[in-house]
Amino acid sequence: MPFVNNLYGILPYNIYMNNKFSERLRELRTEKGITQAQLGKATGYSQAGIAKWETGDRKPTIDAIISLSNFFECTSDYLIGLVDSY
Repeated sequence: MPFVNNLYGILPYNIYMNNKFSERLRELRTEKGITQAQLGKATGYSQAGIAKWETGDRKPTIDAIISLSNFFECTSDYLIGLVDSY
């Protein structure tokens, strides 16, 4: 399992990505001033799916990450927390 060294110490990558992805997704959505339902409609995902990603209950597929990155005009690396600027 890959690991990421960050401010919180060394974490398994899937735990780190899930936390950062959830934070970034919520942050980008609220900055754009749209609801989970609006984001879902624009990207082809359900409001419930968006909510589960934002709470960390579910992990996105690579297709979802690409779709969201395109929608928010940011890199997938930013969205999953590998870099801090997009």
